[in-house]
Amino acid sequence: MSDCIFCKIAAKQIPTQVVYEDTDVLAFKDINPKAPTHLLVIPKKHIEKLSDLQPADAELGGKMLLAVGKIAEHIGIKDAGFRVVINNGKFAGQEVFHLHFHVLGGKQMSWNPA
Repeated sequence: MSDCIFCKIAAKQIPTQVVYEDTDVLAFKDINPKAPTHLLVIPKKHIEKLSDLQPADAELGGKMLLAVGKIAEHIGIKDAGFRVVINNGKFAGQEVFHLHFHVLGGKQMSWNPA
């Protein structure tokens, strides 16, 4: 999508602080962090939201989750713990309509949604 900011970031048209990249997934620092560690993990393919994933995207979804684990280990938050948040749609708080996982860590989380 030509007007999608995350597509532009994935295409290297907008600079960002990349912390992980492979052929299908990109992770970078959030510009408005809500925790000491706040990263966004996106598919390079434009998918608007989680509920738009199709069976053909199953491998991509798995790669995104595996990337979260690799990143958490690499940046040193794996053992202390971290949170992964996916907002799906406007009422859930999604602001950028390109699927993304928020990875938050580096502090004790004060709200337990489970």
